[in-house]
Amino acid sequence: MKNLQQDKNKKLQHLLSIEGLNKDIVERIFNDADKFLENKDTEFDGYTSLSGKTVCNLFFENSTRTQTTFEIAAKRLSANVINLDIATSSQSKGESILDLINNLIAMSVDIFVIRHSKPGIPELIAKNIKSDAHIINAGDGNREHPTQGLLDAFTIREFKKDFSTLKVAIVGDIEHSRVAKSQINILATLGAKEIRVIGPKSLMPRNIDDLDVNVFNTMEEGLKDVDVVMMLRIQKERMSNKTVPSESNYFKSFGLNQKRLKIAKDDAIVLHPGPINRGVEIESKVADGMQSVILNQVKNGIAIRMAVMAMMVGNK
Repeated sequence: MKNLQQDKNKKLQHLLSIEGLNKDIVERIFNDADKFLENKDTEFDGYTSLSGKTVCNLFFENSTRTQTTFEIAAKRLSANVINLDIATSSQSKGESILDLINNLIAMSVDIFVIRHSKPGIPELIAKNIKSDAHIINAGDGNREHPTQGLLDAFTIREFKKDFSTLKVAIVGDIEHSRVAKSQINILATLGAKEIRVIGPKSLMPRNIDDLDVNVFNTMEEGLKDVDVVMMLRIQKERMSNKTVPSESNYFKSFGLNQKRLKIAKDDAIVLHPGPINRGVEIESKVADGMQSVILNQVKNGIAIRMAVMAMMVGNK
């Protein structure tokens, strides 16, 4: 994966996974995102890193935050942006995804931002295209969501400067969540002191013991003294042959409320990648409370995605 994501000069060619990205690249992305945020109150007409470039958003699954922030990020870098409607594209006539991509490359598309329900599709495209176009994985099935992992860690860094001292709890549907995989990978890359996963046994992946995480099946044990609480959405659309508690029972056992948040450290922060199911994963008083940094994640998502695209093809 590392060789696929970087060219022979070790420049970022594709972003398919957090796995394979070294700490140096991650920190460079963060530093560039910092610079974009420093200028957040100015007009964005001065950013010309992607002037003359074309970014195509190919979302085979619904999205609000990811697609919109990629579009905003690309436009702030002066790129041309295409949001392809898959339902009315030639895909609906049976065209293969590689033929679709190669035709768009012939139209001079430089960056493809791809979300797909099947794991590995962005990697498949990156391996088979015969051009210097760039592929960004915007979520592939239950595999990974690298820019979400980056923006989550970037948000943590905003409030907690030293990862080596942090205890982080990731709560909920670990098995089906691509966000969880990216979060675990980037926290490990940045040297977090302890990564915990909390959830029902039925929603833990089979290989959980192979990961460098500590597993808890109750909130009361798992949240003790943590610095960061990352809540996850239940991925109902990816479940099959699974017995999942009712929403009320799930919230009763694994929902984050004010009482449970007090188990964590007093200055713990709360994250959620969205969309939030209030009263299922998290109560509104916590989601909208003083310890929530959920809207910071959305804001930071623009800066991180600007940094990634500028690093790939930006003109200095």
